[in-house]
Amino acid sequence: MNTKGISKDFTEGSIAKQLLWFMLPFMASNALQVLYSTIDMIIVGAYVGTPGLSAVSQSSQILNFATMVCLGFSNGGQVLISQALGAGKRKEMNHIIGTLFSLIVIIALVLSAVVILGVGWLIEIMNIPQEAVGYSKDYLLICGGGLIFTAGYNMVSAVLRGMGDSKRPFLFIGIASAVNLVLDILFTGVFGWEVAGAAWATIIGQAVSFIFSLIYLNKKKEAFGFDFKKESFKLDKHYTKMIAALGTPMAIQSGCINISMLFVNSMVNSIDVVASATFGVGIRIDDIINKISQGIQHAAMPMISQNIAANKPDRAGKVVKTAWVYSGIMTVVCMTAYVIFGKELFMIFSDDTLVHEMSGDFIKAILWMFPALAVMRGSSAFIQGIGNASLSMVLALLDGVVLRIGFSWLFGIVFNWGFFGFVLGYGLAAYGCAIPGMIYFLSGCWKKRKVLAEKI
Repeated sequence: MNTKGISKDFTEGSIAKQLLWFMLPFMASNALQVLYSTIDMIIVGAYVGTPGLSAVSQSSQILNFATMVCLGFSNGGQVLISQALGAGKRKEMNHIIGTLFSLIVIIALVLSAVVILGVGWLIEIMNIPQEAVGYSKDYLLICGGGLIFTAGYNMVSAVLRGMGDSKRPFLFIGIASAVNLVLDILFTGVFGWEVAGAAWATIIGQAVSFIFSLIYLNKKKEAFGFDFKKESFKLDKHYTKMIAALGTPMAIQSGCINISMLFVNSMVNSIDVVASATFGVGIRIDDIINKISQGIQHAAMPMISQNIAANKPDRAGKVVKTAWVYSGIMTVVCMTAYVIFGKELFMIFSDDTLVHEMSGDFIKAILWMFPALAVMRGSSAFIQGIGNASLSMVLALLDGVVLRIGFSWLFGIVFNWGFFGFVLGYGLAAYGCAIPGMIYFLSGCWKKRKVLAEKI
């Protein structure tokens, strides 16, 4: 099966140019993906107020956990696809893609059931302010029921990333964002459905995007590398084990970070609804910056995988260093913008003057996190690209559980720094992943690892 129409060879040519042009559509795609919930929050903040804003921001953390678990397995499949391409094993891709499709659908349905059946318990452990409980329930039930569409889009995007395609994911999310924007204004602003309207707009937008992507790729199946035959969706035992071996640690990694966010949110929510809304808005702004810069990691990861599989470790190392350069430049730009326009960014989401006043504490604390993010984009892409999912999981446990919860509790409660301390702890935890990851790459010990592509 010919996949040359979509896949790209990153084992030759200028790394700086390849990474630049490959990462830009990913950065734009990630920005549009964050735009989903950002639009929800802006419109909900305008039409429902601070309780609705708090509900969307807090409920999104629960939904993000489920989404990131699915994404962990999708990324496991992405590594296999990238290494299969790098090793020239194109025939095996049909089985890998079909297995990944079916596996993600099963996982998404299970998580959807957990969210719907456990909505009351989830709201309770999140310690969501009473004024926002009703809104949170609506958002969780609607978006939780549509997790299959969210997981489906991310799965298709992961497959395309693994093949070296960054343009089509941008197309698919662009369609979703346009639908979401129109329906958000219609459902929440015109029909007055409040938070439920924003949730329906989000899910319908994601459903349209996912369905369109399947139709499009089915028409382009020769170039895509998957035949879409019924029997091809059967779970292949060999590739299921490989995806599970890679995806489980990645899912735990993603899940740990989101679980830690639930604890940090709970501590912040114990202050009052203003702190809850301020933290929710701040995390959303941080998420925009984080996701856009994550486009560098998404681009570097398949480039590294291909070169490792092609037995070009030195070239893979140059990809990491180039990613660090691009991440460093973006970090300086983002920190400067945050310092100059930080309060104005909060004003976009909320007209509550109390939220505006508290935003200064959030900004002063979160700036400490940015240098760690710059390092993580290259080192995390490398660790995942070579298939060392176990190390990713260990670093995630250190970041997401030990440090994120521990630092937030230490600075916020033990030191009694309150809101500023909670945010500072949340930000400093990123160094628990950044520093060890950088040391691992620079040590060169990874060169002794067996290439994953040999097992495909």
